[in-house]
Amino acid sequence: MKKVSVVVEETAKELLSLMGSNASIAVEEDKVNEAVLVKINAGEETGLLIGKHGETLYSLQTIIGMVVQKKLGEWIRIVVDVGDWREKQDERLKSLAYQIVEKTIESGQPQPIYNLTAGQRRVVHLALAESKDVITQSEGEGEDRYLVVKPKTKK
Repeated sequence: MKKVSVVVEETAKELLSLMGSNASIAVEEDKVNEAVLVKINAGEETGLLIGKHGETLYSLQTIIGMVVQKKLGEWIRIVVDVGDWREKQDERLKSLAYQIVEKTIESGQPQPIYNLTAGQRRVVHLALAESKDVITQSEGEGEDRYLVVKPKTKK
């Protein structure tokens, strides 16, 4: 059986080719997040492949994931990044998370963060996982799911 990263790379290249893109691809294993990272360098096509608020990027990620699952017979977590957009978004989310921590500590009240995707909630959970002052928790269901940053209770 082909190595997972080879199947992911072939799938991503085929998809981009079908889209008429000349973007280059680098695939690497992300052991920290237990995923396969697909980095796309698209030059002038970067904005097109990211889309509004990353919608095209997330769609590419979903399609690649589904095709790879079909080929390998097992689900593999795939993360697509175009022009380091995801990395920049993650940094923005972490900055927001640290601001919310300050607000939570100052007010002593839980602070909700709405309108995050599951992946964005995960970034915030991981960023604040080691905090001595707060805990994070996802609440709600489906489209109404949101994240809450709560002060840790003193023991």
